[in-house]
Amino acid sequence: MEASARTGAQSGAQKSALGANAQWGGRFAGGPAQIMSDINASIGFDKRMWRQDIQGSLAHAAMLADIGVLSGDDECAIAQGLGAIGAEIAAGDFVFETALEDIHMNIEARLTERIGDAGRRLHTARSRNDQVACDFKLWVREAIDGLSGQITTLMGALADRAAEHAADPMPGFTHLQTAQPVTFGHHLLAYVEMLARDRGRLEDCRRRLNECPLGAAALAGTSFPIDRHGTAAALGFDRPTANSLDSVSDRDFALEFLAAAAICATHLSRFAEEIVIWCSAPFRFIRLSDAFTTGSSIMPQKRNPDAAELVRAKTGRIAGALVSLLTVMKGLPLAYGKDMQEDKEPVFETADTLALCLAATEGMVRDLMPELGRMEAAAGQGFATATDLADWLVRTLKLPFRQAHHVTGRLVALAEARDVDLAALDLGAMQSIEPGITEDVYSVLTVAASVASRTSHGGTAPANVAREAARWQARLADAPDAATEVAA
Repeated sequence: MEASARTGAQSGAQKSALGANAQWGGRFAGGPAQIMSDINASIGFDKRMWRQDIQGSLAHAAMLADIGVLSGDDECAIAQGLGAIGAEIAAGDFVFETALEDIHMNIEARLTERIGDAGRRLHTARSRNDQVACDFKLWVREAIDGLSGQITTLMGALADRAAEHAADPMPGFTHLQTAQPVTFGHHLLAYVEMLARDRGRLEDCRRRLNECPLGAAALAGTSFPIDRHGTAAALGFDRPTANSLDSVSDRDFALEFLAAAAICATHLSRFAEEIVIWCSAPFRFIRLSDAFTTGSSIMPQKRNPDAAELVRAKTGRIAGALVSLLTVMKGLPLAYGKDMQEDKEPVFETADTLALCLAATEGMVRDLMPELGRMEAAAGQGFATATDLADWLVRTLKLPFRQAHHVTGRLVALAEARDVDLAALDLGAMQSIEPGITEDVYSVLTVAASVASRTSHGGTAPANVAREAARWQARLADAPDAATEVAA
C-alpha cells in the first residue's frame, strides 16, 4: 500500500476504532470544542516516549498472558503488532493524530487497526494514569544514563587537562580578587569534584525512581490478579510501587531530576563564566580556537567566547524548568490531575539542554590553550604570597597568627606605598616592621614556593595535583561508576 493511502486508512481506522471521543467512549455524545482539543492534546511532545510506551505495553501484555487474562495468541499478536508499529515510528511512517490526544492512544488505536480485538484487550488492568507514569519513569531513567555518561566524559577531559597542568601556577581568587597562587590543574580538578557530585545526584535520583507504577491502574489498583513484581522485573525496575495513589500522582522523580540537572547546569555556568573571564583581554589566561568562538560583524579584532556564554545563559532554562514543575505540583490533591500533563516538556527540554551544555563544555575543555606565562605572572601579583609570609612568621618567629597577620598587613602596606611586591622589599625595610625577620623569609615569597608548600590533603601542591589527576583518570577509565564515590 502506498504511504498516502496507508496513512489515510490509518487515520480513519484510528478514529473509528475508538469512537468520536477516543478516550471517553460512550459517556460523551458530542465532540470537544476545538480549543479543548488544542489544550488537551499532548501528542506534540509526548510522542518522544513511544519506545517506552511500547516497552511497557509488551511487559504488560506478557504479564496478562502469564496470569491467563490474555490468550497466548492475543499476546503474540500484540507483540508482533507493537513491533511493527515501532518500526513505522522509527521510519517516520507513523501518522500521529492530535484527535487521539497522546502517545498511548495513538499506539493503541494503530494496534487495534492492525490486529483487531486483541489490541482492545491490551488495556485490561491498567489506566493511562499508571501507563504514563511508567513511560515517563522509563524515559527519565534513560536520560539519566545518557547524561551520567556525558558527565563522566567531561570529568575525564578535565582530569586529562589537570594532569597536563598540575604544576603550572595561576592566581587563586576570592571575591575575584587575587588571593593565593594555585595551579591550573588544581583549579580544573575543582570542577571534577563538582561534576562527581552532580553525577551522584543523578544516580541517586535513578535509584529512587526505579519503582514500577504499572498496575496501580487509575488510582486504586485493580481487581485482576496481576503480577506487579513480574512486570517491574521485566522493565528493569527494582520493585513495584507500594501505594496505588502515590504511584499515579508521584512526580518526585521528575522534580529530583530537574533539581539535579539545575545544580549541574549551575556548575557548568560557573565554569563558563570563568572561561569568559579568562578569554578577556585584561586576563588573557586562555585562548579558544575558531571552533568555539565567533567574530563581530563590525569589529574585526574580536573573538567572542559564544559557546561559553550560551552555556551560561541556558542554565536559566533549566532552573526555570524546575520552578515550573514545582509550581505545577504544589497545589495538587491526590491522585492524578490533568495539570500533570505539564510535567514532560520541562523535563524533555532540560535533558536536551543539559546534554548540549555538557557536550559544549567538554569541547571547550579539550580545545582551550592556556597562556601559562600570563597566568604565572598574574599569580605573583596583588601580594599573593602574603599568607606565606604570615605563615613564615608563625613557624620561624613563633608569633601568634593574629600578630603575624597584623605584621604582614603592615608589610603589605609598606610594599604598596613603595609600589613594589613583597619579595622586592629589602630586608631592612622588613625589619623596620618586625626586627626578627631574616633573609630566609625570601624563600617563601615566590609563586613556586607558595604552591609547593600547600601539601595538606586537597591542597594545590603540584605533587598533590598530579596524584589526584592520575587517581581520577584511573577511576574514570577503569570504573566509571566509581566517579560518585567520596574521595578517600
